[in-house]
Amino acid sequence: MYDGGKIITGLLIFVCLFTSPFWYDISSKTAMEKPTPVLPANQKECVSTVSFMLSDHMELLNTWRYEVVREGKTYYTSPSGNNYKMRLTRTCLNCHSNSSEFCDRCHDYAGVNPYCWDCHNKTQNLAGK
Repeated sequence: MYDGGKIITGLLIFVCLFTSPFWYDISSKTAMEKPTPVLPANQKECVSTVSFMLSDHMELLNTWRYEVVREGKTYYTSPSGNNYKMRLTRTCLNCHSNSSEFCDRCHDYAGVNPYCWDCHNKTQNLAGK
């Protein structure tokens, strides 16, 4: 095997080049502290349990959207038995009005980019209009 050194060198260079995006991604990230969910001071409970809202709030919002638009339902009964109007603006954003402290912090940590604000006007909603 006369070219063994060249082959091994070529393979090492290939592996380094092939994995460089992964190494760059790992080295460029800053450590983010995991956000802790906190209810606003004026609220005792959310529309569902904290564990459900952390993992499945987008499914809940998608269900609300479907039921309001397709079926004409406008109220949601929570597991605790309370009724809530199915509205992002008047239900969710009444309590979670500070987007940068609540929504953005968790979504940035999770690395997701929700499309809520493609249709909903964020500035009007946060102002309560």
